Amino acid sequence: MGFFSRLRDQRAISRDLGQGVWRRAHDRFVRSLDRVFQVLEGIEDNDLYNEVVVRANELADLLPQVRQLCIDSQKLTPSEDEHIPQATSQVHRALTKSANDLATTAQVIAMMRMQAKDGEETNLKPVEHRAQIVKDDVSQAAKLLADVK
Repeated sequence: MGFFSRLRDQRAISRDLGQGVWRRAHDRFVRSLDRVFQVLEGIEDNDLYNEVVVRANELADLLPQVRQLCIDSQKLTPSEDEHIPQATSQVHRALTKSANDLATTAQVIAMMRMQAKDGEETNLKPVEHRAQIVKDDVSQAAKLLADVK
């Protein structure tokens, strides 16, 4: 992607999300998702990588929904600063929780990666569990936003 394409994308993001809490909620989710894929790239075992990448891709599929939730929240309760609008505070809390839980998922994958390097048997259940929590958080944010509308 070229310089001007990135600049155009940044302007579109700023226009849609503003510079306040909704932009930060979106960016926090993106950073956590990036971390998941950074950790994933360090998995040397092909079978384990193939299993975990499926879960990571499911989480990546949530990004358009998170972005839309943030855009809708910005339209409903605009934010250009650090103050969380009261009417959508629970939506913000659910989105923030989703990003935090996504970061925790990256940590679980990192621990699994270390176990695999040490020759220990790995279990995909903790990753599946953490991924489900993130999905539930995003679903909760969508439900809460629908209730506010």
